[in-house]
Amino acid sequence: MRRKIIVGNWKMNHDLAETEMFLVDLKKQVFPENVEVMIAPPFTSLNHTFRSLREHPVTIVAQNMHQSIEGAFTGEISAKMLKSVGATTVIIGHSERRTYFNENSAVLAEKVNTALENEMNVIFCIGEELDDRKKDNHFQQIKSQILEGLFHLPNDAWDNVTIAYEPVWAIGTGETASAEQAQEMHQYIRKIIAENYSDKIADSILILYGGSVKPENAAEIFGQPDVDGGLIGGASLQVEDFMKIVNAFEK
Repeated sequence: MRRKIIVGNWKMNHDLAETEMFLVDLKKQVFPENVEVMIAPPFTSLNHTFRSLREHPVTIVAQNMHQSIEGAFTGEISAKMLKSVGATTVIIGHSERRTYFNENSAVLAEKVNTALENEMNVIFCIGEELDDRKKDNHFQQIKSQILEGLFHLPNDAWDNVTIAYEPVWAIGTGETASAEQAQEMHQYIRKIIAENYSDKIADSILILYGGSVKPENAAEIFGQPDVDGGLIGGASLQVEDFMKIVNAFEK
């Protein structure tokens, strides 16, 4: 049975003082044994979060990284730097990086390679725009993003990759793909991985859903057979809401 994961992606929220307030509350919580909990604070809080949660079952995740090992890239962060402050997992290809920072498939494939070469785990984000879905082009868009970003990898690299399906039209909009729509796409993702690799890899790959997941809809979405958890945005900023989502698997 595939394990379950909840990732809280804080995006550009919570300064150091706000992070500490969140962590004080988080450390009071009881975490379910069957769910792996991860949080992705801003770069400025990564090491503080790592040190604060060292004795707690929470994995620290970086929101992004540069594809180069080092160099004259002002303002960028390397895999080596992330590992040095306690982050061993990185989110790559989030729709906001693709849209606002023009990260294309070639750049994202490089980032994936660099992360894996530096023994980091990757959460690779894919998702269609509303226009793609209205034109019934959403399956092809998802296939292209996976093909261009991940299908160059050797079989053994997939052990360190998690996919996050995040329909762009449902991120921060209050709109959410229905549980049936999420299941349909997650099942499709497994199908194309099986066709290009193997049933074993397709069955074992973890696929998360991201896109306005809330305490009210988490249980229904996570109850789908091909949904292994969630990449949570706004609802991860408050401990109470975040833990309700973490505990949604218990229902």
